[in-house]
Amino acid sequence: MSLISDRLSRFKPSLTVKISQKARELSMKGEKIISLSSGEPDFDTPDHIKSEAIDAINRGFTKYTQVDGINELKESIQKKFLEENNLKYNTDQITVGVGGKHVIYNLFMSSINQEDEVVIPSPYWVSYPDIVSLCRGKPVLIETDSKNKFKITPQMLEKKINENTKWFVINSPCNPTGTVYSKEELFQISKVLINNPHVNILSDDIYEHIIYGDRKFYNILNVAPNLYERTFIVNGVSKAFSMTGWRIGYGAGNEKLIKSIAKIQSQSTTNPCSISQMAAKFALDTKKTFLSEWIKQFEERKNFLIDFFDSINEFEVINPEGAFYLFVGCEGFIQKKTPDGKIISNDVDFAEFILTDSKVAIVPGIAFGKSPYFRISYATSLDDLKLACEQIKNSISKIL
Repeated sequence: MSLISDRLSRFKPSLTVKISQKARELSMKGEKIISLSSGEPDFDTPDHIKSEAIDAINRGFTKYTQVDGINELKESIQKKFLEENNLKYNTDQITVGVGGKHVIYNLFMSSINQEDEVVIPSPYWVSYPDIVSLCRGKPVLIETDSKNKFKITPQMLEKKINENTKWFVINSPCNPTGTVYSKEELFQISKVLINNPHVNILSDDIYEHIIYGDRKFYNILNVAPNLYERTFIVNGVSKAFSMTGWRIGYGAGNEKLIKSIAKIQSQSTTNPCSISQMAAKFALDTKKTFLSEWIKQFEERKNFLIDFFDSINEFEVINPEGAFYLFVGCEGFIQKKTPDGKIISNDVDFAEFILTDSKVAIVPGIAFGKSPYFRISYATSLDDLKLACEQIKNSISKIL
């Protein structure tokens, strides 16, 4: 009898975590590594939010709470949905978890039966297919390409839906591509979903506030309110408030699903951290006066990187419309040789060469289901990005 469950064979360790860990290990050995692999803002959590957390500690708000979140936080989430998204939920339709990933895990664990299918556009956030597999479901990928900015079409979605399809996942703005679906694009996609009433929709809106130019964020319910009962929205405070380590995510949807999620959570993490919940409530209740400056800096960094990668023929890059990632094609370097004679067979080889030679950590595209690409996070200082690009340029000049 094996000590390790066979369910672990259904998925792989996160490549983004693996790359970040390798970068940390090199740093501990004295190497100066510029990490462009992590999906978290480099800005500190705003002081007023930190102060609220300290006040919560001083008030003794350090005990167990309701399993799926305190009612005060749920009321703030309810208000957020109404004021920012024009969506109405009661608190019984809202759950709070230990980050957005935890909410998605609980959602799929409570709703997926063996061999239920979940349709996921590729490239995708690394954890979607593996969570589905862990829950004994079947990830079904929609392959996209850069010609359409990695967006799916209604026809592409229609081809992947069958009688076993349980969920469709949409992430806009998208990690890793920065793709943002327009109101019209969502409307066309919604027609397919309306015609397939057995399919539920997971809308991952975690990057909703990080959008560039005059683009606007829309949830699919803004264009197709009749999908309300079948749509589950996941969001959190990690990206917009730079609270990644506070681990507060939330979801809203069908009340039966919310109760099922609470049941699972009661036997796993119990409640999210009481202090983090109070800080998240305060974050949602106050104006995001800091966010416009953050977005301004993100956009400046993005534009610098676009200019850099556009200047090198072997790279292919599209201008992201949201989030803080660049998804860069590196096919021009495949089958070429590193200075020590090693053939670069794929984007994993390319990322490893860049890490060891340039001392820059990037994530190979295969982690997101698309090769040969790599993802760069520009949630770091412009000075670090300039140095990283200088070192990358020096390294690729050695490739034969």
